[in-house]
Amino acid sequence: MRLVFAGTPEAAVPSLDALAASSHEVAAVVTRPDARAGRGRSLVASPVKARAEEIGIEVLTPQRPRDEDFLARLREIAPDACPVVAYGALIPQVALDIPAHGWVNLHFSLLPAWRGAAPVQRAVMAGDEVTGASTFLIEAGLDTGPVFGHMTETIRPRDTAGDLLDRLSRAGAGLLVATMDGIEDGSLVPVPQSPDGVSLAPKLEVADAEVRWDVPAVAVDRLVRGCTPAPGAWTTFRGERLKLAPLTVDAAYAGGSLAAGEVAAGKRDVHVGTASGVVRLGDVQPHGKKVMAAADWARGVRIEPGERFTRG
Repeated sequence: MRLVFAGTPEAAVPSLDALAASSHEVAAVVTRPDARAGRGRSLVASPVKARAEEIGIEVLTPQRPRDEDFLARLREIAPDACPVVAYGALIPQVALDIPAHGWVNLHFSLLPAWRGAAPVQRAVMAGDEVTGASTFLIEAGLDTGPVFGHMTETIRPRDTAGDLLDRLSRAGAGLLVATMDGIEDGSLVPVPQSPDGVSLAPKLEVADAEVRWDVPAVAVDRLVRGCTPAPGAWTTFRGERLKLAPLTVDAAYAGGSLAAGEVAAGKRDVHVGTASGVVRLGDVQPHGKKVMAAADWARGVRIEPGERFTRG
């Protein structure tokens, strides 16, 4: 089939590569416009755009996918289908109607679970043991379209959202190619999603990544891993924000009980109390400084007995 691929972040690149290596023709790529990034705030191309240019595929970067110039070019290309992976913008009906087989999204959850922008992060934060990826036909609703296929992936005990997304993006690329194959030969027919088991995965904001210490240690661990690498878990110490890398629930802690948020610094480790149990910090990043081991940070700030992390 003749395809136009839509995607933006690094997680979409394995699918672009897999489709480009398949029997299908990737006639063009649609991605978000260059965005300013870094301390210099220079314009940076999306990972999908950079990869498409490397392999010589036309790149379309509409400000909005309802722009007339973009729609006209899409009609000229006349794709049979438009596979999508984390494009980052809603596709209007006028664009959905152009390809004969529609727009087919690779979504990183087992639909109807975790519909929305942050399915991987939310699955880790919820303590799910299994997740996966689904391909479905995009329609007007939020991830509500009928499903072509799915694959499953175990969530490992120490997975961060980044670890899990990396595996899903690579395994999901094969599912997306198989879905295109099945659409082409007529062997795949999309099946409506079940009305049961629906859960939502809204985008994670910075405020969502603030650690609450008045919850059990396992919940703190899941939140930090679910917010790694983005938006990045954080807490507040002496009125300044402190970013937290993945930490460890320490069931063998022998230093006595710690109140929720109370910090205990030793020579090699820093422990924090929660509503039930204690966690051992990994790396931390004070505001305006580099990432460092928690013990190094603690020595530098000279933590006093009884001091606590607070809410911002």
